[in-house]
Amino acid sequence: MKTIKKITGAAIALSLAASTSLYATNGDKMIGVGAKTRAMGGAGIAFSHGAESTLVNPALITHVPDTEISFGGTIFMPDVKTQIKVPGFNADSGMQKSDADISMIPAVAIASQVRDNLYIGAGMWGTAGMGTDFRGKGNPPLGLFDMETTLQLMQFAVPVAYKMNGLSIGIAPIVQYGSLDLHYKYNGNSIGDGQHQDFGFGASIGATYDFGNGITLGAMYKSKIKMDYGDALSEAATPFGISVGSHLDQPAEFGFGLGWRSGPHGIAIDWKRIQWSNADGYKQFNWKDQDVFSVGYQYDAGTWALRVGYNHGSNPIDLADGSTQAGAALNMFNLLGFPATVEDHITAGGSYVFNKNFSADFTVAYALEKKTNSDISGMFGPGAEIKNKHHQLGLTVQLNYKF
Repeated sequence: MKTIKKITGAAIALSLAASTSLYATNGDKMIGVGAKTRAMGGAGIAFSHGAESTLVNPALITHVPDTEISFGGTIFMPDVKTQIKVPGFNADSGMQKSDADISMIPAVAIASQVRDNLYIGAGMWGTAGMGTDFRGKGNPPLGLFDMETTLQLMQFAVPVAYKMNGLSIGIAPIVQYGSLDLHYKYNGNSIGDGQHQDFGFGASIGATYDFGNGITLGAMYKSKIKMDYGDALSEAATPFGISVGSHLDQPAEFGFGLGWRSGPHGIAIDWKRIQWSNADGYKQFNWKDQDVFSVGYQYDAGTWALRVGYNHGSNPIDLADGSTQAGAALNMFNLLGFPATVEDHITAGGSYVFNKNFSADFTVAYALEKKTNSDISGMFGPGAEIKNKHHQLGLTVQLNYKF
């Protein structure tokens, strides 16, 4: 009962720490929700990172020997620049920078061994989101529509895992909170239905097998989570001729991982697939399924550790034929409001152990700049185009306590 009370208390504390504007890197999903996972490029399906592994693969909490609490956050700094060029209509004002360029993303997790083979945990994380702020940007009369968009997603999970020799299996019911707000100016009118919020429910399941020679294999599946934001999406999309309902569901994902440890050395390799094309809302905006590959290396000297990683997630936005009105509208709405285009990320970080109970982690993650250009002549005539440049920097600090 004491363990359950500790877990519940940590979850409540985290819910009070929820941040505002969120961003992510694989589509609208963060490459990792904990400092150690992020430092290894998001790889962690078969490589335990302690309590923070609760959302990556719930089976991995069986690697926590007693009780561990992790608390931290990421300062996320995306840099999004966009330009709309319409020959003979608006003066070339150059690339305009979105003012939505910094946010704080919290993460808290706890895991504990409650019986010989039974483990339980809890956690809440900012897991995904995106948005831009181009108010007052660009030359009139077109400008950048004074567009401002914000999608915020947080997940709360309570994983339970069971260990049988080398095999571990886990399941984590998930509650997701989401908030969506889109507004802009079009033909002199203010468009948008205000902020809409919703709660959705899903689950994550996972398994690992430890061969006993330093090699671990893992697999995970996270279900789709349905989210209904009322008229927030349809009100914003209709003036562009885009037909979409009230749902913007978080897609299902599944993946496999390999972990290897030998002395101070560790390597993690993951592959996962995010099924955007089967998620209402995203599929109407031409998002395609995304393959994500991540690899990380760790050197653990005992009192300190160093980690590096690389993550590649293919761009999920499938640009349409911009010479048609429908295609131009999709391209402009995606690149102006939700430019989730970055693909390649390099990461590095480390840990320091102060004593047997207390340690700290830090991570730097950088998403390389991605340039995307699209024809929008179907809306604004020959030669019209939209250009987008996007890169990201994230700084993560995490504290861990074991007892």
